[in-house]
Amino acid sequence: MSDPILIYGATGYTGRLLTKQALASSLRPILAGRSEPKLAAFAASLGLEHRVVRLSEPELLAAGLRGVAVVLHAAGPFSLTSGPMVEACLRTGTHYLDISGEITVFEALVRRHNEARRRGIMVMPGVGFDVVASDCLAAHVARRLPGACRLAVGLRGLRFASRGSAKTLVEYAGRDIQVRRNGVLTSLPPGTLERAFDYGDGPRLSLGISWGDVASAYYTTGIPNIETYFEVNPTLRGMLAASRYLGWALQSAPWQGMLKACADMLAEGPTDEQRAASSMVVVAEVEDGRGRRARSRLHTPEAYTFTAAAGAAISRRVLDGDLDVGFQTPARLYGEGLVLGFAGVSREDLT
Repeated sequence: MSDPILIYGATGYTGRLLTKQALASSLRPILAGRSEPKLAAFAASLGLEHRVVRLSEPELLAAGLRGVAVVLHAAGPFSLTSGPMVEACLRTGTHYLDISGEITVFEALVRRHNEARRRGIMVMPGVGFDVVASDCLAAHVARRLPGACRLAVGLRGLRFASRGSAKTLVEYAGRDIQVRRNGVLTSLPPGTLERAFDYGDGPRLSLGISWGDVASAYYTTGIPNIETYFEVNPTLRGMLAASRYLGWALQSAPWQGMLKACADMLAEGPTDEQRAASSMVVVAEVEDGRGRRARSRLHTPEAYTFTAAAGAAISRRVLDGDLDVGFQTPARLYGEGLVLGFAGVSREDLT
């Protein structure tokens, strides 16, 4: 293989999982990031090349992509980091993948579609748990009910957050949730959407949240009305209540600084044992204008474990030439069956 993959953010929690899974998939990634000591030590332990590059230095960032076919971007919050990396990829003709689940990132990259096509590169955000699992399930239920005009996605099992994920959540603390109405992104106050999903043990109350499928599923399925939910737990209910009543404060600089400092004190991420003992459930339901419905349920490994597997697998496909230039979503390009190719994944259609 003459042109390698570069993993940016390789020394972060998810970046290390992606790196190890890439090696297990017979890839030899270049490791990249900001910290020379961390990168050098991690790369040396695996016998890999490393490059110190910073997103704030465009010339050096572009130079760091020299000879690279694919970037797998794993350094969030992606609302801040994806723009510079995509600019460098457009400049160098490098395919771009990331593990973002941020709606604003998807929408920003959609707007780069024509530019990416002219440069001959693919731009695909969301190659981790968010949104591969739910995107594939959305495509599946949409195929089961042609003409569906509403999609609701429910998720169970998000028990852990790495420091990086926690900082991304802090960025959105106090903001309205986003849904899609008639094809348009629409903001609603936190805590105003509730519905029940059967995750396998009967109906469970779930609360509306902002999740990547509000963007990605729209481009995958064309369904114009999309909502996403998490199963209710005390932490989620508290977060939504705080966002609803303290939103103006949580978005202020002092609160953002304090919350990010608290995120820095969290454990770096779940242990191997915690990940192995956990799993995820995704439920997707579509409805058409006549009230007909189709529902399906997906079981996957824990989210970080799944992200490592999906990110490495899609990177391999892109390196092998299985791609289409411009903005793409995982299920639109690789089909609803993509998710079933990963270990520990099963799908069932519900009546």
